[in-house]
Amino acid sequence: MITRDQSLYSQIHPAKLSTDVLASIVSLYFFWQHATVVALTVHLLPSIIASLLVIILSDLQKQERSSFGRYVKRHMSRAMEVVRLAGDIIMVLGAFYHLWVVIAFGFLIVLAAWMKGWVVTLLTNRE
Repeated sequence: MITRDQSLYSQIHPAKLSTDVLASIVSLYFFWQHATVVALTVHLLPSIIASLLVIILSDLQKQERSSFGRYVKRHMSRAMEVVRLAGDIIMVLGAFYHLWVVIAFGFLIVLAAWMKGWVVTLLTNRE
C-alpha cells in the first residue's frame, strides 16, 4: 500500500519532478495541436509510472530528511495539491484554446501552490 508520506515525498524526488515538468511541457504542445489522446497520454502516463517507480524503487528517507521534504510535509496539504491540479488544468485549457496568457496564469497558480509556505513564512515574519 502507498502511504500518504510516500506519495508526498515522491512528488519532490528529482526523477519524479523532472518527469512531471517535461511531460507537462510536451503535452501542452499536443494539447495546442488538439491531439487530445496523445496529449492526455503524455500528460498523465509518465507521471503515474514515475510515481510508482519512485515509490517502489527509491528510499524516500533522503527526501523526507531534506529541507524541501520538511517544507512539503508542513505546507503541501491536499488542498494545495488540488490548487496545483487546478493550475495544471488551466494550463491545459490555455494550450487547447491557444491562449498564452491562460497558460501563464495556470503556471502561476501551480507555482503559488508550491511556494505558499514560503510566502506565508515571509509575510508572518515581517516586523
